[in-house]
Amino acid sequence: MKKMYALISFLLSAVLLSSCGGKTLNVESEDVGDSKEDTELILWTFPVGNWGNPTAVASMLTDFHKEYPDIHVSVEYLTYDSGDEKINQAISDGCMPDLILEGPERLVANWGEKGCMVDLSELWESDTAGEIYDNIRKACQHRNGDYYVFPICMSAHCMAINYDMFKEAGALQYIDEETHTWTTEDFIEAVQALNAYGTAQGQDRSAGILYCKNQSGDQGTRALVNNLYGGTFTDAAHTFYTVDSEENRKALQLLYDLEGIAFEPSLSSADAIDLFCKKETAMCFCWNVSMEVQQTINHPDLDFEVFPMAFPTSEDTPKLQGGIWGFGIFDNGSQERIAAAKTFIRYMTENDVPYTRAVRASSYWPVRDMDNIYENDMLMTEYSIFTPYMGDYYQITPEWEKARTAWWQLLTKIGDGTDISEAVKDFPSPD
Repeated sequence: MKKMYALISFLLSAVLLSSCGGKTLNVESEDVGDSKEDTELILWTFPVGNWGNPTAVASMLTDFHKEYPDIHVSVEYLTYDSGDEKINQAISDGCMPDLILEGPERLVANWGEKGCMVDLSELWESDTAGEIYDNIRKACQHRNGDYYVFPICMSAHCMAINYDMFKEAGALQYIDEETHTWTTEDFIEAVQALNAYGTAQGQDRSAGILYCKNQSGDQGTRALVNNLYGGTFTDAAHTFYTVDSEENRKALQLLYDLEGIAFEPSLSSADAIDLFCKKETAMCFCWNVSMEVQQTINHPDLDFEVFPMAFPTSEDTPKLQGGIWGFGIFDNGSQERIAAAKTFIRYMTENDVPYTRAVRASSYWPVRDMDNIYENDMLMTEYSIFTPYMGDYYQITPEWEKARTAWWQLLTKIGDGTDISEAVKDFPSPD
């Protein structure tokens, strides 16, 4: 009878919770349990690698439930198409999930800015937190001093070149194959060599394309422009945008003038990736390890060596755009559930075994210095070279969504012939 009462109570709570989220939740706990002291938590997760895969997540939760049988975690899997809308509606209805897996762009600059998140400063006092890279720590902290994210994984976006085409054009001399880096001058020389080679072969194609149909893949074009002459996208304190700077104007002018580089307002990043995989361009400015895996599937006839590269830079080291993903806790007013959610985060991040599983599930890399967790995976090991190059995570600057839109519109204006000085001067900045 006692078990039946507990089951009925749990089912009723699941129905109420699903009405907030807009669909039935996938319950990953093994047993409802009898204790009235048991705590039910709801985790909503965006598709960060296999954190969007119910089977993979269920396996991790099974181990958690064995260690903490009085905390039961149910999961709803969000998509990037509708996830933001669902969460905003849940906030409006006052029935947010307890836990959320995403990045500072949303947890700090959006929902944290709105006062919806719990301060996680307590978690940042652990020895493990002290090992987290400094640039990751800064990205997880709101300017008011509160931490709204505890990170689990990171990735640095790069670009890619057609190694075979570079070899045929005599352009391999302009890249450092060991460090996967090159200078701005090397980049210019390589584009000129590729352009001359294409002309000699009677081929009319671009060495590289600045796609700007929409904001997709904009991390690549931003990193390209910022690295060329040491520019930045925002100030160091993430309070305003610095697109209209001498360094950025110089970089944009170089790209516009450089024969072999094309501004293409009609193309998205997906279009540019497809052209690269079809050998119609020699380089692609939107790339990462998951992209290589996916494009190998999308293009089974891909018959050249894809060689990942950092963006060309005039500085000592490149500064790549990165992604950070971790856990946040929505403030639902229940100290019991907040405490249980912190226990869940500690379990997933403070012990090496569950933490390694959590990171591997993301298909990204640890946010602290660890031995190579992908020792037997040649592809992941190759791309791990880029993690030390991850630069400032400025996506927490106010009015970020407006800035993303303004960026691709700026590139479109330049591609359509607008003078660069005119195009950049109206770039928005927070009030």
